[in-house]
Amino acid sequence: MKEVYTLEDLASRELLDAGADKPARLAVIGHPIAHSASPRMHQAALDAFGENLRYIRLDIEPGQVGEAFVRMRALGFIGCNVTVPHKLEAMANCEVHPDAQALGAVNTILFEEGATRGFNTDGPGFARAVADEFDVDFSSLKIAIAGAGGGAGQAIATQACLSGVPRLVLVNRTAEKLGPLVAKLRSVSPKTEIIALSFDDPALAEHCLVSDLIVNTSSVGLKSGDPSILPAACLRKGQLVYDTIYQPPVTPLLALADSSGCKTGNGLSMLVNQGALAFQHWFPGTGPLPFMKSALVP
Repeated sequence: MKEVYTLEDLASRELLDAGADKPARLAVIGHPIAHSASPRMHQAALDAFGENLRYIRLDIEPGQVGEAFVRMRALGFIGCNVTVPHKLEAMANCEVHPDAQALGAVNTILFEEGATRGFNTDGPGFARAVADEFDVDFSSLKIAIAGAGGGAGQAIATQACLSGVPRLVLVNRTAEKLGPLVAKLRSVSPKTEIIALSFDDPALAEHCLVSDLIVNTSSVGLKSGDPSILPAACLRKGQLVYDTIYQPPVTPLLALADSSGCKTGNGLSMLVNQGALAFQHWFPGTGPLPFMKSALVP
């Protein structure tokens, strides 16, 4: 068995399941994907519910998502999770649930007879994670999102507006690209104050400092040698700082936040909560959360 599979491994069931005692019928797709902890938690839940199948990692190149879905359907996959950088590409290759359409990305796929259905559990999973991690009312928080233009950033920003947060700061490389998102968010929650900034905006620190919660939804911090997505001037003592990255468990942003006296959390809690919601799309009526937590949390 391999730690990471590729599109080529989806050529046949014999190739995919060589050396395995269970068939692979669920997966997480991304690029890169070797770091993903999804198989550990989903396999624990599958085993707990007596499902005789495997959950694997699939490294799919950008532009190959549609072909991957075709091959997975042909091999009898139940579904898959979708992570960076495929959450927007996945939308173009499935029937998108209205909630996922509102959130602007797909992170969960269900293969049904005659249909490939797309859902998003990132938004509600994130809200649950923040509430659990910091013991706060998510809807009361003033939030700043770094990397708001990506799939996860859009989903979390939309979830924040669906929850009715009072203030939302969106930060992206190019603020102008956030225009359509801002317009959509204002229609979702007219009472939420929404501000769009670029990372080099002189007012960035000022807007971050008045936020209760800072969130990194970009991939900056995933690779060794990455800088902190935000400078120390954006952080203050007692602030909540959450990085949706969980590997490494302490990103440069979280290390900087710790040294600034902030309360921090990483994406592991979001992973577990969104993962449990995804599992319930594949296996309705199950309660996988405790088994997933036990698999990931020492």
